[in-house]
Amino acid sequence: MEQRVLGRTGRPVSVVGLGTWQLGADWGEVRESDALAVLDAAVEAGVTFFDTADVYGDGRSERLIGRFLKDRPDSDLFVATKFGRRVEQRPEHYTLANFRSWADRSRENLGTDRLDLVQLHCPPTPVYSSDEVFDALDTLVDEERIAAYGVSVETCAEALTALARPGVASVQIILNAFRLKPLEQVLPAAQQAGVGIIARVPLASGLLSGRYTAQTTFAAEDHRNYNRQGEAFDQGETFSGVDYATGVEAAAAFAGLAPEGATAAQTALRWIIQQPGVSTVIPGARNPAQARDNASAAALAPLPESTLAAVRALYDDRLRAQVHPRW
Repeated sequence: MEQRVLGRTGRPVSVVGLGTWQLGADWGEVRESDALAVLDAAVEAGVTFFDTADVYGDGRSERLIGRFLKDRPDSDLFVATKFGRRVEQRPEHYTLANFRSWADRSRENLGTDRLDLVQLHCPPTPVYSSDEVFDALDTLVDEERIAAYGVSVETCAEALTALARPGVASVQIILNAFRLKPLEQVLPAAQQAGVGIIARVPLASGLLSGRYTAQTTFAAEDHRNYNRQGEAFDQGETFSGVDYATGVEAAAAFAGLAPEGATAAQTALRWIIQQPGVSTVIPGARNPAQARDNASAAALAPLPESTLAAVRALYDDRLRAQVHPRW
């Protein structure tokens, strides 16, 4: 699989990675054996980048990855985790003492002395403007608790603020065919700064797979059921903030753009891969087949200009008017 350097980490990662939110059972129950099978299938398909967080299943996702890595001591996998969401979201909680505690917990979960990459996990907006916060992250690097740090953001404005920080190695942001705003300023600014871009929610919580209809239901513990209006966390994380009914209709139209032999999901991933400045895209997978199918998107031929224009037209005609300006 194609490898791209992840910004200021200086390390190559697969252009298709694996998001592991679902392995924490936050999208419905996932058995441990099934979770490990997903990790194994992804690696066999060429994936070298895992993205997790300390709140995914309250550390379950990290622990599963740690177990997986323990059985593969010679693997050259890059694991990015995130911290900051295990406390009430107030800027005063983003302190060096908490950072040390959170990093140490993730180190234990993952079974490593030094974390490859820690990302601030969508913190309150004022955190991005705090010198003390980034000084604390620099301290973690100096102490060799972490090798590098980045940010996971909700808005383009937050991304641009973070990009001005010289120590930020990467920015994780929602980017997909239903969320085009990052293309305008964030990706060009990241390229200029030498900062990596990790594209998350690439399938708009599954909408862009084309598998859902207006009648589809989701489990009670699935955020696609309980967070549609932002009841638990930022609404933009679920279906990219798009109204579900509108998204289903737009997804059906998007599926019609898939080239012969490719699924709608693979087409959505291929669209992201070829956006200038993207380092890696991190779709989730609930089973090994999904992991393999997602990884194979990297082998698709680049989408032609006509398809890229059709994606833009679909967004402009059906989605732009209803998308909240912050997204």
